[in-house]
Amino acid sequence: MRQLLLGLAWVVGGAVSQAGAQTPPKVVVTGLTNPESVVVNSQGQVFVTVIGERERDGDGAVLKIEQGRAVPFASGLDDPKGLVAHEQWLYVADKTRVWRIDGKGKAEVFAPASAFPTPPLYFNDLAVDVESGTLYVSDSGNRKGEGGAVFRISPKGVVSRVLDKTQFPKLHTPNGLLLDGASHLLLTDFGTGVVYRIKLADHSVEPIADGLGAPDGLAWDQFGRLFVTDWKGGRVFVIARPGAKPVLLAQGLKNAADLTVVSATKRLLVPDMGGGTVVEVPITVPGAEVNEEPLPLKTAVAFPDLQWAGWKGETEDGLVHTLRPVVLTHAGDGSNRVFVATQHGVIHAFANDQKATQTTRFLDIQDRVSYKDETNEEGFLGLAFHPKFKENGYFYVFYTPKSEKLTNIVSRFQVRKDDPTQADPTSELEIIRFTKPYWNHDGGTIVFGPDGFLYLTHGDGGAGNDPHENGQNLKTLLGKVLRIDVDHKEGGKNYAIPKDNPFVSQADVRPEIWAYGIRNIWRMAFDRKTGWLWAGEVGQNLWEEIDIITKGGNYGWNLRESLHPFGAKGVGPRPDLIDPIWEYSHHDTGKSITGGTVYRGSRLPELDGAYLYADYVTGRLWALRYDESQRRVVENRSIPSPGLPVLSFGQDEQGEVYFLTTTNTGQGIYWLTK
Repeated sequence: MRQLLLGLAWVVGGAVSQAGAQTPPKVVVTGLTNPESVVVNSQGQVFVTVIGERERDGDGAVLKIEQGRAVPFASGLDDPKGLVAHEQWLYVADKTRVWRIDGKGKAEVFAPASAFPTPPLYFNDLAVDVESGTLYVSDSGNRKGEGGAVFRISPKGVVSRVLDKTQFPKLHTPNGLLLDGASHLLLTDFGTGVVYRIKLADHSVEPIADGLGAPDGLAWDQFGRLFVTDWKGGRVFVIARPGAKPVLLAQGLKNAADLTVVSATKRLLVPDMGGGTVVEVPITVPGAEVNEEPLPLKTAVAFPDLQWAGWKGETEDGLVHTLRPVVLTHAGDGSNRVFVATQHGVIHAFANDQKATQTTRFLDIQDRVSYKDETNEEGFLGLAFHPKFKENGYFYVFYTPKSEKLTNIVSRFQVRKDDPTQADPTSELEIIRFTKPYWNHDGGTIVFGPDGFLYLTHGDGGAGNDPHENGQNLKTLLGKVLRIDVDHKEGGKNYAIPKDNPFVSQADVRPEIWAYGIRNIWRMAFDRKTGWLWAGEVGQNLWEEIDIITKGGNYGWNLRESLHPFGAKGVGPRPDLIDPIWEYSHHDTGKSITGGTVYRGSRLPELDGAYLYADYVTGRLWALRYDESQRRVVENRSIPSPGLPVLSFGQDEQGEVYFLTTTNTGQGIYWLTK
């Protein structure tokens, strides 16, 4: 399986693929004079720059597209080309200056020619860092390979040089720009047909794709697919993943200029400069299509009459008391009971019956669990029943103790000898502990694998950027997936190291480590049919990811965030780093993945083999399928959802899947229905 996943880091460059049939572009608006760049703002409004007659200054404009018509928005520009939207503003690259335009079309010069360290010759494209508001602008020079440069413009209008021919002699005609993560910038070179990646920390440059004719515009979609236009060839290409070959998506335009993505309709908007139109192109990867059609399913409260023992939606003082169920599982003992753990430290149990009315408290350790809303990544986070629970009564929990700061522990409990339906809170045996520098990124999933060993994950230690670089440090347990043997003891510990762990024989490496390069997995689960370990890895700045965890795998953090280089030490695809199988963007899809589980139940056979996951912030739900033979995702289908913050997914003994959400009414367990 690890070799399969390593194969995803494909070789950069090479010939352009002509795979698949290209759908002819659909014309959206006509009658434009040299349309150059198109953008969609946060309100869904579409704007396009038009250069006007090339020999005349002052007749350039920004137009607004409404119901298939272009209406004036901002006029009096000279040669407006690059266009980006950020917050309430539009920014326009206009020959030798950058304009800022408000929501009413009022334009002001944001960065005049005099602000640049060298006199600009011909501004072309703009990119914006959506987090900081920093702009980047390309100067194409004299378009004969001389005078080209890339500049940075701070939110206060301060300009500095990023790159020119002195630093990078191969630079010919810099054109399209696009951020790749928060610390790298993509650049198309109109004169050479190459797309480059610039590391902003040291201005180093590497090629990532070539053979693209005269590349102009660049755009990411929400699932990390990169689109590139060829101005002279009138073509649009798609690069499915970093390192993959460009695939021809559309052709037949006269001059394909600076495009944008409309996520809501899964379409590209492309100005055809020579044709005087803006066209629409469906987002896909010819020859490697992904089914993104919504599934005709519904969500419903799974146990509508269930009351939670000892819990009320408000305190005696009248304050809201939210129920936070974070784990749903079963004991595998044939009893068909459902166990739900709350973040405050209670494990509830009840019969797996949709008419169930009351839980019992299987274990209550609120007296030793630390949970506060302001540090809500701590608390009771993990629960796993021993594969032989029916015989030995053992189960394991992951929690943050009140007695110690910046600590998480995994402990074993067992059932009471006089009442095996109840846990014994005095039976706690600490198995392993984690000390951490910060309160967040605790991870906390614990799960037994098909091999009988306990797998557990802890985040990188918290804060942001992994300041202690724990993800890549094999001397610490932070930022890792661990695998331990809880049925044996060795070395003075209450567990042993499986002999086939990947680093068991290496010096100065923690032998518990199964995989590393982890930021903060929020929920991982084994597919009960294939044995694959699936994980939802929470991103930081821009991207969320889904991984399949394999023995010895390095998942890249903090060198990469999902498929993108991260920070000053960020890198592109590397053979020793395992890329995620899927990603999605913070820009318009979600901001915190809730990893799910593969459906193997019987109620919804159409979901068999699909990985169900969600986003905590937006409440969106998806069903994803990965095809091992093709080494890629073939489906990522949305599921209509109530938009609730999904805390976790879980399975009952029959393999039916549920998802959990915060609740003030007690109705915090949902499932899918037809």
